[in-house]
Amino acid sequence: MPGQTAQFKNVSYLWEEDKAVTMAGDEVALLIYRSNLLGADLRITNYGGGNTSCKAMAKNPLTGEETEVMWIKGSGGDIGTLKKSGLAALYVDRLRSLKNLYRGLAHEDEMVELFNHCIFDFASKTPSIDTALHAFLPFRHIDHLHPDAAIAIAAAKDGKKITQELFNGTIGGVEWQKPGFDLGLQLKHCLDENPGIRGIMLGAHGLFTWGNSAYESYINTLEVIECCAEYLEKNYGKKGPVFGGLKIQSLPKEERLIRAAALAPVLRGFCSSPAPLKRGVIGHFTDDERVLEFINSNDLESLAPLGTSCPDHFLRTKISPLVLPLIPAEDLHNIAAIKKIVAPGFETYRKMYVDYYNTCKHPNSPAIRDANPVVILYPGVGMFTFAKDKQTARVAAEFYMNAINVMKGAEAISEYTSLTRQEAFNIEYWLLEEAKLQGMPKPKALSGKIALVTGSAGGIGKAIARKFAEEGACVIINDINEEKLQTTTAEFQKLFGKDNAIAVMLDVTNKASIEKAMESAALAFGGIDIIVNNAGISISKSIAGHTIADWDRLYDILVKGQFLVSQAGINVMRKQAIGGDIINIVSKNAVVAGPDNAGYGSAKAAQAHLTRLMAAEVGADKIRVNSVNPDAVITDSTIWAGGWAEGRAKAYGISVEELPAYYAKRTLLNETILPEDIANACFALAGGLLNKSTGNVLNVDGGVTMAFLR
Repeated sequence: MPGQTAQFKNVSYLWEEDKAVTMAGDEVALLIYRSNLLGADLRITNYGGGNTSCKAMAKNPLTGEETEVMWIKGSGGDIGTLKKSGLAALYVDRLRSLKNLYRGLAHEDEMVELFNHCIFDFASKTPSIDTALHAFLPFRHIDHLHPDAAIAIAAAKDGKKITQELFNGTIGGVEWQKPGFDLGLQLKHCLDENPGIRGIMLGAHGLFTWGNSAYESYINTLEVIECCAEYLEKNYGKKGPVFGGLKIQSLPKEERLIRAAALAPVLRGFCSSPAPLKRGVIGHFTDDERVLEFINSNDLESLAPLGTSCPDHFLRTKISPLVLPLIPAEDLHNIAAIKKIVAPGFETYRKMYVDYYNTCKHPNSPAIRDANPVVILYPGVGMFTFAKDKQTARVAAEFYMNAINVMKGAEAISEYTSLTRQEAFNIEYWLLEEAKLQGMPKPKALSGKIALVTGSAGGIGKAIARKFAEEGACVIINDINEEKLQTTTAEFQKLFGKDNAIAVMLDVTNKASIEKAMESAALAFGGIDIIVNNAGISISKSIAGHTIADWDRLYDILVKGQFLVSQAGINVMRKQAIGGDIINIVSKNAVVAGPDNAGYGSAKAAQAHLTRLMAAEVGADKIRVNSVNPDAVITDSTIWAGGWAEGRAKAYGISVEELPAYYAKRTLLNETILPEDIANACFALAGGLLNKSTGNVLNVDGGVTMAFLR
């Protein structure tokens, strides 16, 4: 296989024979290997798109006889990360016998339940709706993929003719049909009518290719996609400029990002409303050059409303995108004016979606879903996508880029054709898709929320951020210590995924640093829902021992920091207009007059009253502002660094080692307070059960009578 790599310019040849030879004879292992290689290249297939299979002999556990088994990617998996646990294993003879029970197209959905009677390995994944598409084809290894280059031809008005000419009749064609049992029969019919073909193009949908070994199937797939891509490359610009040429110019990169960050919370607010939406959405932004080429073009106006062709693309991106009526250089400072410009577009889109539902629905269709757009295009700036979580929003952007690639290719060689509205509806509101949605885990309490906890690279802040992430929130990890920041972010991304945590350097005393953090949150996730003012320091000195520098540092970080971060957060929350939470980590010392504590205690008292003042001012915006008053959080708390522990021990006339027991014994519950206890208190305030509480204080101190609020 030397030289194979050089043969391909539009797909990645990743096969390593040294690795493959170690799997010789294990067709399932080779299937997984091939699948992972194919899924590693988004030009070959989109995330979660398509499926792969192999047929191999295995021993029937009941009879001991050798029987043919088909292993196929199970429902909802991704071939790029496929493992054996993600495969479904079914008896081939049983699958093929199902055609004797098939009652016709109107009843094909009932066949999915019958797949369960064909399962060979009961530990395997739930079979995909595409199982039948592989079962009736006789080949040992089969790839069903969604390469943009192939779909561009399949979605072209003259796609069938072009395919015939391009491949000299070696690629068959099946007209668009919703995936299912009947399409499997159509594939077999196409093969029977065209013996010797190397693959089948599915109208508007994708590609089927195969081979009698894993490598044969792999190389066949790559060759077909490469041929499609080369054909498109040769035709770009022949009919005229791509997408009709540029209508407007993009703003410079830095300006695009500034504008996207300013606008994202506004768009997120629109996409998270109106009622009865129960939770917010998470955003994603991209200004990829492929996106800019499309949204800046003359053909944007005519192509965007058509929507997508491939059902995988459509399911993630909705019927069509919303194009914003904003010029690239629009003044985004006047939020009220911007909302006035943008609002009619959202109203029109929602009405369009309701009309689409009412026009296309069937008597047994599921209830209408959220009528807001998923994809929002801002010419000259970029593309926003909004969904239930960050991964879904990011993948939606990837899928719409797939759709852009398809439109670009189809327009270059013919004319782009999308799914009809009725066919699109039949996919979107397919009862089998609805069952899949209903079977998904219920959202966690903070799903759809975005949280910034200041000083979250260690101690109490890290515990709070971790609790929020565990409960479904996207978190912005921040600190002034870069090493701690990077270590903590890596830990969070390993635990919760790269989509759900980002890192920003943040100095709470610096307004520019805070604004940068808010911009990062808006670009990464769309905005902010929860601010926890946790960053702090502690200095324990007598009044005589305090320096001006001590005093200023305490008030700068604790009081001014809380004010500046809250001010910036409120600005974002008001853009969104969907409410929010601000939680201030104050202290028992805000209400208790202890020894050697003038600077710290008075600063904490200022924090406490600032909480009440903010609560009174922003209540009309549905922004809740509450405090948590901890005491004596020693374990893993950075507050004890810098001489605080020594200072408190001296004030109480004990050793540093005696402090934990001393603090526990003075509480009513005789308990040691941990960072996790503070995190639980914050979750109690932000998790939804106390959503009608504001201006309040939650003591987490084990019960210190002097700290009781009066």
